[in-house]
This record gives sequence, C-alpha cells and structure tokens, in this order.
Amino acid sequence: MLSERRLEVLRAIVQDYVGTEEPVGSKALTERHNLGVSPATVRNDMAALEDEGFIAQPHTSAGRIPTDKGYRLFVDKLAGVKPMTAPERRAIQNFLDGAVDLDDVVGRTVRLLAQLTRQVAVVQYPSLTRSTVRHVELLSLAPARVMLVLITDTGRVEQRMVDCPAPFGEASLADLRARLNSRVTGRRFTDVPQLVQDLPEAFETEDRGTVSTVLSTLLETLVEETEERLVIGGTANLTRFGHDFPLTIRPVLEALEEHVVLLKLLGEAGDSGMTVRIGHENAYEGLNSTSVVSVGYGSGGEAVAKLGVVGPTRMDYPGTMGAVRAVARYVGQILAES
Repeated sequence: MLSERRLEVLRAIVQDYVGTEEPVGSKALTERHNLGVSPATVRNDMAALEDEGFIAQPHTSAGRIPTDKGYRLFVDKLAGVKPMTAPERRAIQNFLDGAVDLDDVVGRTVRLLAQLTRQVAVVQYPSLTRSTVRHVELLSLAPARVMLVLITDTGRVEQRMVDCPAPFGEASLADLRARLNSRVTGRRFTDVPQLVQDLPEAFETEDRGTVSTVLSTLLETLVEETEERLVIGGTANLTRFGHDFPLTIRPVLEALEEHVVLLKLLGEAGDSGMTVRIGHENAYEGLNSTSVVSVGYGSGGEAVAKLGVVGPTRMDYPGTMGAVRAVARYVGQILAES
C-alpha cells in the first residue's frame, strides 16, 4: 500500500497533468501544492511511484505523467465526484425540460453531455427488455384493419398496422382493448406472452382469429424493439485532444462507429452504478487510449439504459463523473414524469 503522502503526490501529479497537459516535475509540484516536504523528498516519492507503475516518464522529458494504473488509483481512492453548481443544475433542468418526446430527450441529453464534459457523449435508448407496458391502444381504421399503438413506461411509442382475417366490430375491439390492458398494463415486456396466451379463448369463435393476429403483432413488436439503440454526439471534441492519442485519432473514431463495442463499454443497462474504464481496461484495442465514464438512468430507481462519455485518459475525472451522474438523474426524473 502507498503511504498517505505518496497518494497526495500522485493526486497532485494527476491534477497538474490534467490541468496543464505538461509532464509534471518535482519542483513544480512543491511550488504548486502544499505537500509539506522538500523537493528532494517529493523526488524520492515520485521515483517510488514510478517503480510501482503509477507514473511514467514520456520520452526525454524531465517530468512524469500518470499511467492507466495511476489514473485507476486516483479514481478509486482519491477523486470524489465533483457536484454540479446550482446554476449548472438549473441549466441542465431547463434544457432537458423543453423536450417533447423520448427522441428529443435522448437528442438533448447527448448534446448536453458533450457540452458539459467537452468529450464524446453516448446515450443508449431505454431498453425495452427492462421496460413495462403503460398502455396498448387499438384503433379501427377499416372493418378488417386495426392500428396497434404500444406505449411504454419510458415514453416510447410504437405503432403497427394489423390486417385482420375477418371484419372486427367496434364493440369487440373495445372489449379486446379493455381485456388486453387489464392484463398487461404495468407489466414487464418479458411477462406479456404468458399473460395473453389464453386471451383468444375469451372471445366468440369467429373473432378468435383476429384476436390472435392482433396479439401476435403485439408480441412481434415487443421482440423487435429489444434491439439496443445508441446516439452519439460531440465527436468533434476529440480533435481538441489530438496529442492525447499516441498515433492517430482514427482507431478511436472507428471504435465509436461500432455500436456493439460501445454497448459493451457502457456495461449492462440494469447496473445503475457509476463505471469508469481507463485505457487498457477497455477490451477494444482502438479505445486503449481513452477512458469511458458511464452510469445507468431510469425511472423509479431502476436503470433502463446507460449514458456516458468517451474521452482521453487525461480527463477531469471528478468533473466528468459529476456531470454524467447529474444528467442521468435529471433524465430519470423526466422519464418518471412523462
């Protein structure tokens, strides 16, 4: 274990390097930080930190920079989450409150996260596998044509046209709508097939074919919509960090296009905790020079999706973690109220 003083020296190195972009020397550290020891002692501490792999010497520079291992220790032990100021919180709320539907919420969230952190923002659409049914609407368009509208607890709306095998009267449609909603409202998508399987038997023989057709369209919609969707914003922010990527920015841009990779990086949607993956902890090679900060968001205390940012490992971790957490909290509130 590192001594308290060496942890303080590491904290100072990370803070200075993130702030100045310059490798940090012992003289600068003792001048900028109240470490209470001589430059010679700080040099010894830096040598110990380097031996243990927490800092490294880039090329021939006299200064040192944090390694992935150094950033990891900083995030786990030394960095608190920096809270947003009251004006920042108001700005987040005002910006997100203007959203008119789920697509707008997701679009605004991406823009906001990218602006607040000046990194690449990634927002996953609420996953329907963890969603519940708020309401199913059935509308008669013609004697044998029905429009099915599925509304989820996260505000997602899906519409499907159903061509029925026989004409279906308004009274039968109203009956089906009522019976269907009494069974599925508030229930998880994954529970719905079981809940409706015997519903056709509640109808007259001549209507059962139509009821089955409507139900199979509903179940297909539930299955179709479980594929995960992502929105990315602020990719141009990466160009500000050109020198933070060892060779070129291209591998990072290519990785950002791979939505499957990003979904894995964000982690399991059901896990609402804050996740920070640093450098080589990212399994995808193109992202070895980046860090990913992500957190779950959702209504009613359960995460239905993840959001986060991707940036260089030389990142303001406390500020980024604070922004990601605050935005996730407000998006969750909007979903709960929608």
